[in-house]
This record gives sequence, structure tokens and C-alpha cells, in this order.
Amino acid sequence: MMRRPLVRAAFAAALVASAGSAHAAAGHDPDWPCIQRKVPELSLGQIWNGPELPASAKDWSKDRRVADLVEEVAARRVPLAEAQAQIRDFATTLPADDEDRRLSMLVQGLFDHMDHERSEVISGIGRYARNQLALAARLRKEASEVDAMRGKPDANPNEIAVRTDRLIWETRIFEERVQSLTYVCEVPTLIEQRLYALAKTVGEVMKGRK
Repeated sequence: MMRRPLVRAAFAAALVASAGSAHAAAGHDPDWPCIQRKVPELSLGQIWNGPELPASAKDWSKDRRVADLVEEVAARRVPLAEAQAQIRDFATTLPADDEDRRLSMLVQGLFDHMDHERSEVISGIGRYARNQLALAARLRKEASEVDAMRGKPDANPNEIAVRTDRLIWETRIFEERVQSLTYVCEVPTLIEQRLYALAKTVGEVMKGRK
């Protein structure tokens, strides 16, 4: 009755370890556990097909209105349609002779802010995966030790029970973290898609006001 959790723990741990090995064999970062291809950083050209941004766009953080808008619309808690509406509303407040400069700053700000956020998420996924691999190794070791104890005639049944209960609990945590990782792996793509959609909205505004 009690061997099933031990086998399950060893299997789950082996599954994660083998996944990491498969990525390494394929030439990918061995710490990268996601199905999605790892792209540590984006380039501006991937999300912006409008006119070349002027050098002054890099000073976007010095413009309080632009910086505040970047912070607001980049947040995934804000529905995309609402964020796009905020960008259009912002554009209507700009004087014609300053519109391109400020909207260019907005594009650069969105890119800098969201690419940085995306890179931090990717780094966090790597740390998460390393912790999972370490836990997998510990679970395999613990399962092996408990199984060995079961084969000893003089083993303490209370100790076996305690260690088995702990292993079952830690296996459950491990498996929940595996499930969570599936959702976390989608976050870099979600950020990239949102960034593209927001930059496209800025581009449409710039074209529409010519």
C-alpha cells in the first residue's frame, strides 16, 4: 500500500530530470524547462515596424506622462483593449508638433520596460527549474532510502511511516510545482504578444494622424 507513493515520487522526479537532459541534448539551456523556445531578449525590430525611433526616444523615462503611461498599460492586470484605449486617448492630448516625438518615446518605453520584465521572468523560470531538479534528486534519494529500510527486518516501523508520510507530502508539492511551471512558461510569450499589440496601436495612431 505504501510503495505506490514512493514509486510515483521517483517517476515524477525522473521525468523532470529526463526533460532537462532532453533540452541539453537538443543544444538548449539545460536549465530551461519550457516547451516554448528560450529567447532571453527581444529586439525592437521584432515588435515595431513603424518609422525609425529618434535617439531622443531613449529619454522616455524623463517624461513623467510617458513613463506613467508605460507603467500603466504594460501591466497585464489592465485589459488589452483598455490599455490600447489609453494610448489613443494620450495621443489626442499631444500638440501636433510634438506628437511623433512623444509617441516614439512611448514605443521605446514600452519596449524597454516590457523586455526587462520578460527577461526577469525568464531568469525566474531558470531558478525555478534548478530548484525542481534539486528536489527531484532529493526525492529519488529519499525514495531509495525508504525502500531500502523496508527490506531490513530490524527497521523501525515508526521511522518508516514518518519518512513515508514526508515523502508523500513533498511529492505532492513537487507535482504541484510541475503544474505551476506549465503556466509560468507561458508568461514570456504573453508579455511579448502584449508588447507587440501595444506597439502596433501606437503605430496605427501615428499613421492615422498624418
